[in-house]
Amino acid sequence: MDPGKSRDSAETARVMQFPNDVLERILSLIDSHRDRSAVSLVSKAWYNAERWTRRHVFIGNCYAVLPQIVARRFPNIRGVMLKGKPRFSDFNMVPPNWGADVHAWLAVFADQYPLLEELRLKRMTVTDESLKFLARKFRNFRALSLVSCDGFSTDGLEAIATDCRHLTELDIQENGIDDISGNWLSCFPENFTSLEVLNFASLSSDVNFDALERLVSQCKSLKILKVNKNITLEQLQRLLVRAPQLTELGTGSFLQELTAHQYVELERAFISCKNLHALSGLWEATTLYLPVLYPACTELTFLNLSYAALQSEELAKLVAHCPHLQRLWVLDTVEDVGLEAVASNCPLLEELRVFPADPYDQDINRGVTESGFLAVSLGCRKLHYVLYFCRQMTNAAVARIVQNCPGFTHFRLCIMKPGQPDYLTNEPMDEGFGAVVKTCTNLRRLGVSGLLTDLTFEYIGRYAKNLETLSVAFAEGSDRGMQCILDGCPKMRKLEIRDSPFGNVALLSGLEKYESMRSLWMSACKVTLSGCKLLARQRPRLNVEVMKDEVDDGQSYKVYVYRTLAGPRTDAPSFVCTL
Repeated sequence: MDPGKSRDSAETARVMQFPNDVLERILSLIDSHRDRSAVSLVSKAWYNAERWTRRHVFIGNCYAVLPQIVARRFPNIRGVMLKGKPRFSDFNMVPPNWGADVHAWLAVFADQYPLLEELRLKRMTVTDESLKFLARKFRNFRALSLVSCDGFSTDGLEAIATDCRHLTELDIQENGIDDISGNWLSCFPENFTSLEVLNFASLSSDVNFDALERLVSQCKSLKILKVNKNITLEQLQRLLVRAPQLTELGTGSFLQELTAHQYVELERAFISCKNLHALSGLWEATTLYLPVLYPACTELTFLNLSYAALQSEELAKLVAHCPHLQRLWVLDTVEDVGLEAVASNCPLLEELRVFPADPYDQDINRGVTESGFLAVSLGCRKLHYVLYFCRQMTNAAVARIVQNCPGFTHFRLCIMKPGQPDYLTNEPMDEGFGAVVKTCTNLRRLGVSGLLTDLTFEYIGRYAKNLETLSVAFAEGSDRGMQCILDGCPKMRKLEIRDSPFGNVALLSGLEKYESMRSLWMSACKVTLSGCKLLARQRPRLNVEVMKDEVDDGQSYKVYVYRTLAGPRTDAPSFVCTL
């Protein structure tokens, strides 16, 4: 053995041999899940220290591991983040009653983690019974976040409000909730004061405003308040007067007509909000009342207008008061002129999301184009995250955009019409996306659209070495395209493909790859049942789930492939076949 290497190994081992209490103290300061996972691989001592000191765990797929395994691995957990259904469930591509029920997890947590304080769920099925169980079993519970979940009603929220006496956060976002009534807010105890985050923006029914006002008045540490669109401007003013300390606000509807006195009072309420840095809601906002927001905009870093169909002039006047804006979400009703105003007024912008106001109407000519995107890339050179729905695009524009902003880590371009080429040259969009992966070397997430051939995927495989998530829709080409991705992207974790020509050869080209990825989704592709069976036979540590696709030929399948320590799931419905 080389004496130099031997000395280095000995020195490394000596440095790593901290006393257990010192090592555990050091590890308790590390919050990143990835960093903690890396630390656990250093040595057996570090593994054990990381095991005992971990307080929060993230599980990206509820079927990738059993809750009992998680509890054995990490005995002192206080907070859990758990994801369920595939992301395409957001687009109604996963059938109802697919699974991802949280209750089995809660039953284990009640036994193993009685001191659980925090639960964050995304795309999970959560019943009222589960929420009642949660409220009853975890007496020190503090934070509940439900994002894109389904299966529960406001009856479940009543249980949380009634029994979670130490609650600091109740965050209900974009859920399929049965909104029975708004009386759940009155279930908080009369002396309740601990709430710091309250978000019920996605609920549709009227709430008990007296109960809401009392709650806001009593919770002096409340920092985030997002109400639903049924809250009027007059009611919003009353809430702001009682909570000027807010840092994030989601407003209700702007449709109410105000008297001159009410307008002045609302304006004063916004002026008093000195700490506001995030603003959302603004349902049915119009030119008439937008000016009341201006005094509160000077320190905003996040403006979410995805529920406000603002026109270009309205957006221009608003962003003129937002010099520190870093994140902006808008509807495409702002058009290119509105985005040009963003470019002129928001030099610190880092994230832009432009959503379609009407995604299903292909005949609409208005919206945003390459011109608006180009303008933002010129005026906002710190831009590194984009989700951009548009009606048209060119390769040259995409190339110029990434030249202006080469630091993109997330680049999702959604050309609304499937298979749309460069509208000026009629060429595929290969060179545009080629420019993205060549220029943006730190790219981690990519969404491609338009007319695509194998060349796009050759570019991705050759240059996108840090890519972790790729979404593909309505591609052309052959199996070679998918092969290039699987062979060339060493950090790929999630691959999502729909309505593309990839078949069994493409699917099976990933045999060496899938066990290092979190998941693969394919729908309306050319994969057959025999190809899926072959994959399952050759890689038994993968769950290969097949669902019949709703297409005319009767031979197409939705395929969901993911690595797992749990084996085939036991709660699969009849339309899901696990091979």
